[in-house]
Amino acid sequence: MNEFFNLIPFIIISVGILLSILIEMYSKNSKKIIAWFSILIFLTAAFHSLYYVDKAQLYFNNMLQVGGNTNIFIFIFNFSAALIVLMSIDYAEKYGNNIGEFYIILQISVLGMMLMAGAKDLFVIFLGLEIMSVSFYALAGLNRNKLKANEAAIKYFLLGAFATGFIVYGIALIFGSTNSTSIEHIANNFSVLSHNFLFIAGILLFLIGFSFKMAAFPFHMWVPDVYEGSSTTVAGFFSTAGKSAAFSAVIVTLGAVFMHGNINVFEPYLSVLAVASMLYGSIVAIAQNNIKRMLAYSSIAHAGYLLIGLASGNYEGIAGIIFYLTAYTFMNLGAFGVVALIEGKDETNLTFDSYSGLAKRQPILAAMLAICMFSLAGIPPFAGFFGKYYIFIAAIKADLTWLAIIGVLSSVISVYFYLKVIVIMYFDESEKEITFVKGNYGLLSVVISVLLVILIGIMPGSLIDVITSFLK
Repeated sequence: MNEFFNLIPFIIISVGILLSILIEMYSKNSKKIIAWFSILIFLTAAFHSLYYVDKAQLYFNNMLQVGGNTNIFIFIFNFSAALIVLMSIDYAEKYGNNIGEFYIILQISVLGMMLMAGAKDLFVIFLGLEIMSVSFYALAGLNRNKLKANEAAIKYFLLGAFATGFIVYGIALIFGSTNSTSIEHIANNFSVLSHNFLFIAGILLFLIGFSFKMAAFPFHMWVPDVYEGSSTTVAGFFSTAGKSAAFSAVIVTLGAVFMHGNINVFEPYLSVLAVASMLYGSIVAIAQNNIKRMLAYSSIAHAGYLLIGLASGNYEGIAGIIFYLTAYTFMNLGAFGVVALIEGKDETNLTFDSYSGLAKRQPILAAMLAICMFSLAGIPPFAGFFGKYYIFIAAIKADLTWLAIIGVLSSVISVYFYLKVIVIMYFDESEKEITFVKGNYGLLSVVISVLLVILIGIMPGSLIDVITSFLK
């Protein structure tokens, strides 16, 4: 019986979805009940996964693995979802669209992410991806009264379906050339399979499909419009947990190959994607005046940094990606959380000018946003600095020093638009008084995110040691 304890997070979320549907159907006060019930199940699943992080186990005919770094991803997905629910309670009340379906769809998307992170078979990855993706399309357009939300949902659906086609064709070619969808089988026979053109084409199609999900250039075209059109809290969830899920699936696939000492034949593709994403995201973000669009292009740049870890193709690269995703999740959630608090009804207070003199009017909010911006820029001693440090070290060890140098240059460029927000908050005077409704629950989620950013920055070695212990 003890061997099934690792599956409890999956069981908690699955049962939670069914119970939430019943609550929505039969309770008159379902909106508040489901919100707090969602937080309860997310936190339970998150901390259970941490408690059993050192107990790796295979299930369902070796198609699903739980334990180790899979559990770290499960913690990221569930804990970030709990913070999003906290942010959304006040945010939904502001817009008058607090509906129980939002929390149910959020739970379903998290279940899909967990399947992707624990997959040991390509079909399990695809199953998890579809569960997550369909939920995301619904979340993007959940605010049906908002024209931009409808536009965001349609764009996300069309481009997401297009990307899924690449993944399906990739899996088909991989199966056709290997007679198996087992990731372990592919990893064990990679040295022979790497001479098969159909197999390499299948892996590349698989990577191209997930490049859409990662928001990497040139597959990024949906990101700015979807982030701007979606609810701010939902956009925060897409940019953190959604990106983490996409990278977890690629880590599961390519990580298994790298760990067997195989040559990284995909290094040129991943390197080009990393360079293009970093430079494009950083340069275009400078021209943005809407803070949500700025964070969207920032997300593209961060996808580039993470791709450096994949291009490195070593233990350090995989560990660096997981560390970076953990740090990025909390610093980006903190940033989106502050934006959600300041945002007024009818999508007001979203331009940079709205943040003028914020330090005088709301010093706590300004300080927390400043910490998130410093961390996103990669300035020590915050978590973002160490995330980039581990990624760049991995690149240098893989003889990709040039890629690390471009990463540093991109970081220098990005400092401009991150510090621009801080300068506006602390040194500009507001021409008009901005009024917004302060949400205590949203503020709590931001405080938790910022504290984690500081904590990870203070003790980066503790987290990286835990991650690397499960890779070797």
